[in-house]
Amino acid sequence: MTLFDNALKQFHKSLKFLEFSDDAVKIMSQPKEIIQASIPIRKDDGSLEVFTGFRVHHNDVLGPTKGGIRFHPDVSLDEVQSLAFWMTFKCACVGIPFGGGKGGVIVDPKKLSRQELERLSRGYVRAVYDFIGPDQDIPAPDIYTNEMIMGWMADEYSKMSRKLTPAVITGKPVMLGGSKGRDVATAKGAYYVIKEYVKKAKLKEKGMRVAVQGFGNAGYHIARFLHDDGYKIVALSDSKGGIYSKKGLDPVAVMEGKQGKGEMEGVYCQDSVCKVIPHDKITNEELLELECDLLIPSAIENQLTKNNAATIKAKLVCEIANGPTTPEADDILHDRKITVIPDILANAGGVTVSYFEWVQNRAGYYWTEEEVFDKLKPIMVKAFAEVYDTMKDLKIDMRTAAYVVASKRIIEAIETKGTKAYFRQ
Repeated sequence: MTLFDNALKQFHKSLKFLEFSDDAVKIMSQPKEIIQASIPIRKDDGSLEVFTGFRVHHNDVLGPTKGGIRFHPDVSLDEVQSLAFWMTFKCACVGIPFGGGKGGVIVDPKKLSRQELERLSRGYVRAVYDFIGPDQDIPAPDIYTNEMIMGWMADEYSKMSRKLTPAVITGKPVMLGGSKGRDVATAKGAYYVIKEYVKKAKLKEKGMRVAVQGFGNAGYHIARFLHDDGYKIVALSDSKGGIYSKKGLDPVAVMEGKQGKGEMEGVYCQDSVCKVIPHDKITNEELLELECDLLIPSAIENQLTKNNAATIKAKLVCEIANGPTTPEADDILHDRKITVIPDILANAGGVTVSYFEWVQNRAGYYWTEEEVFDKLKPIMVKAFAEVYDTMKDLKIDMRTAAYVVASKRIIEAIETKGTKAYFRQ
């Protein structure tokens, strides 16, 4: 079964709770447009290498498509169209006027020099130039892309269009029109959602044990936010493996050590004194099955599967990664009364602040970080309340509830517009 098949399963599960036309479901079940391009790049040694890139528009009934660009050796069309699909529902779930898009290039960016990476980034924009734009499709960073790469891409688009067009791409450096707060937005949105769930479930926050798989940007910041609130971060991991300490870890100190030594080690700080504490080295797979209260997958897809769902010990899972749980695992976790806060809700803070960046670019008026978070919080809190209430009213799992909320908005928009009007004539 493909990743896209898994994505469709999640959508179709919500349909039994909705009224809809077959036309609307058919439209939603396939991507609207796909481009695949060859991107020839001259290497520093004078040789030529050709990379394969993709960009997918899944659905734009609610607005221009929106989604990241990932540079990774395992990028595939199946992955990109699945991520575009999830982005459609993510935007609809939190009520922002975007559809779903996604892009990727098959490349190991660690093997490229800075100059080669810039050539590839600009080459990608040249390849998809007619496929993107502020009113059509707005890319953003994803795995192994960052604000520097987004700056190169936005600059290349502006050169090709012969006018400054900052709204074509989000996640840019602040000096090039990026939004303040964008670097922590995904984690901040997840933080607001976790806090709301804890409040609804009447859980005790202090000392709540947390394991975070994926100690990148989002994983680091969610660990930091929760640690500051008294949660006990017992495990952290990156692509090389992880660390575990029953006594708890200080995510800021762990990150400083990782950046300095290139690997994680167990560090805990009290006031201004930090020290390495006894800790166990663990694998990413072992982290998922640890004794903890809250598990946060924030790495890649398909981490919780039918093979390990029966051994997950956390009672709450919050998905910051896209698609970390397969449909089979969902069923097992639901039967075991383990609550999963789904990705299309939990990690929507990133695309919401990307929307803010797009708005600021178009208005030419920029907000402080405090203003950004003051606007983000009510959107995330409202979306959580809608999903939570739907879950309780229909007596269904939270993922299905999130898809019900999102699908209702998308289907109503398709049927209001009319299927004939939806397609280009």
